[in-house]
Amino acid sequence: MLRKLSLALAVSCASNAMAWAAEAPLSTKTDLVSVYQEAVDNNADLAAARAQYGAQKEVVPQARAGLLPNLSGGAEVANVRTSIDQPSAIANRSAHSYQATLAQPLFRADRWFQYQAAKDVNEQAALQLSATEQNLILQSAESYFNVLRSQDNLASTKAEEAAFKRQLDQSNERFDVGLSDKTDVLQSQASYDTARANRIVAQRQVDDAFEALITLTNRQYNSIQGIVHTLPILPPAPNDAKAWVDTAGKQNLNLLASNFAVSSAEQTLKQRKAGHLPTLDAVAKYEKGDNDALGFANPNAFGTPYSGNVEQSTLGLQLNIPIYSGGLTSSQVRQSYAQLDQSEQQRESLRRQVVENTRNLHRAVNTDVEQVQARRQSIISNQSAVEATEIGYQVGTRNIVDVLDAQRQLYTSVRNYNNTRYDYILDNLRLKQAAGTLNPGDLQDLARYLKADYNPDKDFLPPDLAKAAEAQLKARP
Repeated sequence: MLRKLSLALAVSCASNAMAWAAEAPLSTKTDLVSVYQEAVDNNADLAAARAQYGAQKEVVPQARAGLLPNLSGGAEVANVRTSIDQPSAIANRSAHSYQATLAQPLFRADRWFQYQAAKDVNEQAALQLSATEQNLILQSAESYFNVLRSQDNLASTKAEEAAFKRQLDQSNERFDVGLSDKTDVLQSQASYDTARANRIVAQRQVDDAFEALITLTNRQYNSIQGIVHTLPILPPAPNDAKAWVDTAGKQNLNLLASNFAVSSAEQTLKQRKAGHLPTLDAVAKYEKGDNDALGFANPNAFGTPYSGNVEQSTLGLQLNIPIYSGGLTSSQVRQSYAQLDQSEQQRESLRRQVVENTRNLHRAVNTDVEQVQARRQSIISNQSAVEATEIGYQVGTRNIVDVLDAQRQLYTSVRNYNNTRYDYILDNLRLKQAAGTLNPGDLQDLARYLKADYNPDKDFLPPDLAKAAEAQLKARP
């Protein structure tokens, strides 16, 4: 009876003889939404962004304070020593006074524009925080599906190792009975050794992927739920690149933040120009103290001391007209013009990048849709080719190199299929992020296709591929 090495058999060998980890109870398997929630609660970068926003939003009350009344009070205690020539006399007195000053800006154009700029800075900071929060959605998905990708890659690598091990055993058996020469054994041994080395690397990649997930959430994970192969693979809706670009122009969070950066620079320029304008304040001042402290003329200073207190109240307007400040104001205006130009150019650069990314991601999703189906068919065709080549080897029409190459092509197509499947999921999310529409609901939609009892060693391939390959093999002319 001919031995046919089907993919299903290889998977079975890998699952039974080389399981990389015991299957965890279903209750310990973490889903995508839970990982995202853990990231929201524990991610250090997000916490830092929130703290940064908390600091940046304080520029608004600080700028507004420059337009509000300012009340200050003070006291003074001093020793006053006075001497005169005619008649020669010296007087020493202790002096004390109290004062309170209230100032209300009436015309401060520079402070008004500073306040407007601060409000724009606050809006920019809020949008940047929202962009960080939105990016965490994508980071959570990328870390989660990178774990699944590495697990599926490990499963296919173990199945490949099992296939080459079986081929090595078969080559040894054929050599022992004189049906093949030593070259077949050596070729099989080389392929098996390479597959074993690849499996060791794939195991490390799984561990690395879990480490990235731990770094993101500060939580330990033993296993996570996998995505089923029945996940709909559909083009983006609407399937119109221009519509996505238009949406990105209106909703991309980083682009919206750059608009406020330009507006803030415009207000700052107005603030600097206002440095040439006069300022007007209403000032009310109250002082109380002895005569020496307040400095009034005291005709009895060297005769009978005047020891009474003096009160003084002042209410008036204070006008200040800037004339020359060494060129400082003009330099600040030129600096603000340059900073405004910089912010406008940065916004234009970002706009172009957003347009490019949106178009590229739209194409990527459509390509992924076609690729998934093509890669799936490639597995079926390569599995049929392996079985056909194995049959040809048994009857002497194919050599061992043909068999090993066919098996290697099969498992390469398996990895390509799984990589394309995860690329489709992540490219969809990246497209929505570029358009500014990505939200936690997108993760909840994906979570509906997670499988709680997902076992990578069994589920890294669609369950119907073996039958499809068998049908294709039988249909050969």
